[in-house]
Amino acid sequence: MSDVLAGLAAVRERIANAERASSRPPGSVTLVAVSKRQTIKAIEAAYLGGQRHFGENYAQELAQKAEALAHLNDIQWHFIGNLQRNKAKIIAAHAHTLHTLDSAPLAHELHKRLEILGRSLDVLVEVNVAREEQKHGVLPEGLGGLVTACAPLSCLHLRGLMTVPPADDEAQARACFRGLAALLNTAQNAFRAPAMLSMGMSDDLETAIAAGATFVRVGSAIFGPRAEASSVADTSLHRADAVLEGGADE
Repeated sequence: MSDVLAGLAAVRERIANAERASSRPPGSVTLVAVSKRQTIKAIEAAYLGGQRHFGENYAQELAQKAEALAHLNDIQWHFIGNLQRNKAKIIAAHAHTLHTLDSAPLAHELHKRLEILGRSLDVLVEVNVAREEQKHGVLPEGLGGLVTACAPLSCLHLRGLMTVPPADDEAQARACFRGLAALLNTAQNAFRAPAMLSMGMSDDLETAIAAGATFVRVGSAIFGPRAEASSVADTSLHRADAVLEGGADE
């Protein structure tokens, strides 16, 4: 698994360079290693290399990996895919941070499940800043209403915002990231301090950090190509999840 360690080191160096270029303090950006469709061994290799935050797109896959790696007490699981309400109980049981809250009904379902379990969950609201029809997330004008709906839900800790920019267009990505940062600044008091911005992936993390990202979600630059579901034998993945769930990964 030396390739994983090499990839991890290279991404950390990119983040450190981007922090310096933006006159930001070292360590102000948290790397979420996107481990979707990666093996347990690959995750363990990254963990041994000091990585603690891992991102998953599919609820059942996250649950299986969290259970398999339960002995790693300080591992942090981030759910970064589109979440359907019928999978809320899985995320409530296993995730530490949800990046993709996009509706009040989902917020209420999560809160109900978390109350039963006696847990809480850090939550970021996904915003469709670029207004792309194929993307998930609340539109910018709907952000205030969703934040208000979440306010009385004590098991949800609103931490900030997340977005996925248009693909393969650096100018649009930059505008999208700046737009999300502006939205966070406008609604700053609604979020627990310090407020977080989840934006930036393998190809555009420097642009995102320059715009204020505090989480970057990087997978292929660390792990290389993803395994096919049928070949990830040590996670017993369910293909049904891949059909039912989509979302924002690196």
